[in-house]
Amino acid sequence: MGLLDTILGRSKPVRPDLDQLFAVPSAALTLQAATGFAPTGLGSVCFAGVEGSAFARVQQDVRELLDADTGRGGIPVEFSRDPYGYTWLLARQPPEDAAALVNDLHAVNTLLQDGGFGPQLLCSLVAFRDPGGRSLALVYLYKRGTFYPFAPVPGGAEKRDNQLELQVRAALGDDLRVEGDLSRWFPVWGAPGL
Repeated sequence: MGLLDTILGRSKPVRPDLDQLFAVPSAALTLQAATGFAPTGLGSVCFAGVEGSAFARVQQDVRELLDADTGRGGIPVEFSRDPYGYTWLLARQPPEDAAALVNDLHAVNTLLQDGGFGPQLLCSLVAFRDPGGRSLALVYLYKRGTFYPFAPVPGGAEKRDNQLELQVRAALGDDLRVEGDLSRWFPVWGAPGL
């Protein structure tokens, strides 16, 4: 960052810290104790697709890495595209093994970042559900290195349970680096796994 950036009020972007994802399993325990939300075993990574053989190769590497256990009963990863043109990868693990799910999500993010596609990474999320069937996601913002809760209201309407999101923020404040700017708590309607 140079003098001109300082004068114009530009700040240096936060360097992504993918290791923050490893805090999710312990945060999941806190979340379950505080709110009753338990991991579902589903998690996704969202990224902007890029044309070209280099990106196709990285995407194939991701598929091969995460599908390596399909011969032993593992579930293959799924790729999908949302209405906005973003690509989503859905990973599955047993609900009681949040650490394995986080390892998968971390591996995807790392492969994309190391392949030179870090700027295309948008977010990763880990899904939770309470005994009443309500859904919740802990969303990791790649470019900010922070998390936020996203709680869609059941029923298909694009409404959020803001009270629940704030309750989760308060419960996890000591476990995760929670995004302080509420305007960055973007909705992820229809995210795979949620």
